[in-house]
Amino acid sequence: MLSSLAKSGLPVLQACRSLPRAISVSSRQLSTPAEDAKPPIKKPTIWQIDNAKRERLANFGRYVAECLPKFVQQVQFAAGDELEILIHPSGIVPVMSFLKGNHSAQFTNFTFACGVDVPTRDNRFEVVYSLLSTRFNARIRVRTYTDEVAPIESITKVFGGAEWYEREIYDMYGVWFNNHPDLRRILTDYGFEGHPFRKDFPLSGYNEVRYDPELKRVVYEPSELAQEFRKFDLDTPWEIFPKFRNETMTAGYEVIETAEAPKKEA
Repeated sequence: MLSSLAKSGLPVLQACRSLPRAISVSSRQLSTPAEDAKPPIKKPTIWQIDNAKRERLANFGRYVAECLPKFVQQVQFAAGDELEILIHPSGIVPVMSFLKGNHSAQFTNFTFACGVDVPTRDNRFEVVYSLLSTRFNARIRVRTYTDEVAPIESITKVFGGAEWYEREIYDMYGVWFNNHPDLRRILTDYGFEGHPFRKDFPLSGYNEVRYDPELKRVVYEPSELAQEFRKFDLDTPWEIFPKFRNETMTAGYEVIETAEAPKKEA
């Protein structure tokens, strides 16, 4: 560039003085103006309910109720778009087999199973199963109920992955599963007394465990509580709680209208 300017007759010093200005002008021309830059799109930070998918789930819930009217007692949404099927305890295996094998369902993935204890009900225990359909990208929960005596049929013949979850429910709540291949305690010791997740189970337990250096083994002894730790309330706090599923406890549920179905037993 300098050689071309020198050949044109311009002094070299004058040409050097004009270079920074030329470079700065070219750099301003190549740079993008700040006012032309678009602000980034902000995505919503809360869960947005897909109404189209919600309607499809509602139609599927009605379809299940029509196919299995003997077992399905109620179909509802929890938290806006989470489909739940409430069934009779005797229909756990037929309903699970239907949800897994039916072409319109294909809930082939067993996610989890858990228990719930509500002492104010006659059937105080509730067993909740969660399934996933990778074919339709949908989830569903199946809920049933029982008490301290009546057993529930094991679904290990339908979903083999439910074995450990049913053992955990048996260990924590005392719910018995018929035809389970290995129904033993899984989290507590095999000689443990009681079921820790029951609401009437004491916080300190019934026994305490320590190592006896003389016997050289672990021994179980009745719990000995300090005087300041003891509680002298004679009434259980569950006696003042409202009944299950009254107006204060059903705010997050929306029942789906289905065909005539048998009412849920108490």
